[in-house]
Amino acid sequence: MAEKNPVVAVVDIGSNSLKSLAADRGPRGELRARHTQAIDARISAGISRTPPELSEAGMQNGLAALRELLAGVAPLQPAQTVLVATSAVRDAVNGGEFRRRVRAATGHEIRTLSGAEEANLIGRGLVADPALADLRDFYVFDLGGGSLECLAFRARSIEQAVSLPLGCVRLTEQIVADPALPLAAAEAARVDRQVRAELQNAGFRFALPGGSEAVFAGGSLTTARAIVAARAGRPIADVSAVLTVETLRALLADIGRLPLAARRQVPGLPPARADVFPVALATAIAVAGAGGFGRFHHSFHNLRYGVAAELLFGAA
Repeated sequence: MAEKNPVVAVVDIGSNSLKSLAADRGPRGELRARHTQAIDARISAGISRTPPELSEAGMQNGLAALRELLAGVAPLQPAQTVLVATSAVRDAVNGGEFRRRVRAATGHEIRTLSGAEEANLIGRGLVADPALADLRDFYVFDLGGGSLECLAFRARSIEQAVSLPLGCVRLTEQIVADPALPLAAAEAARVDRQVRAELQNAGFRFALPGGSEAVFAGGSLTTARAIVAARAGRPIADVSAVLTVETLRALLADIGRLPLAARRQVPGLPPARADVFPVALATAIAVAGAGGFGRFHHSFHNLRYGVAAELLFGAA
């Protein structure tokens, strides 16, 4: 007999980090997280090469992270386990080789998402966040290592969705001469120009009613919120999920001026993310400038939550 309330497991093989989620239906029919875990593995190192290619070290790191994440969800005995991959595997000329290695090592196939699928599943994950239940018309941005997903919701339905090659690993490799040094003003300015140009070239329109809110998901804003929490001496869940652009600018001014060795000592900033974090902040600030936003709502609900919702509740 089928289990009445099955657990499903999702592993999101992102360009910068791999994340797992085990979830089921809560008592009110909502998506309920039972287990989450994230590991910075940087499988996308080298993705800005021509042609884009996953490095051997990146693939090995990804396989090790996958084994750990799958072991983490195993005690919940998921009825389904789905692995999804995004920009790094999608774009790499040797993405097929990585998929074959994963299948041989874990027995699981990888579902490689198109940019449109990724953006739409991120959107579905965001609307499952109870903290955002009151938002009707709003924007969503999710910054990963390889890409930036941009969505506009009108009446809680997706009106626009684009995936742009603006991930923080990709832009750092393209723009920053030496990530071990402080981020130069000219480099931050180039990030701003590139983000605005990509948004314009993709035809992404900031056309929702004035005053519409903007939501930002992904590890970079999670890290910004974690730094704010660490400085306040509080857990991340106990500080506001609203991050003003002024806060992000202050973080960039403070952390971007530090060399990499000092950045790795900043409380709340994972050492493995310290090299790309200044560019990630500059990207978020550029998005805010392009859209005229004064703040972002941070959410932990992202791609893996959207895939879990698809598994538990069917296609949208």
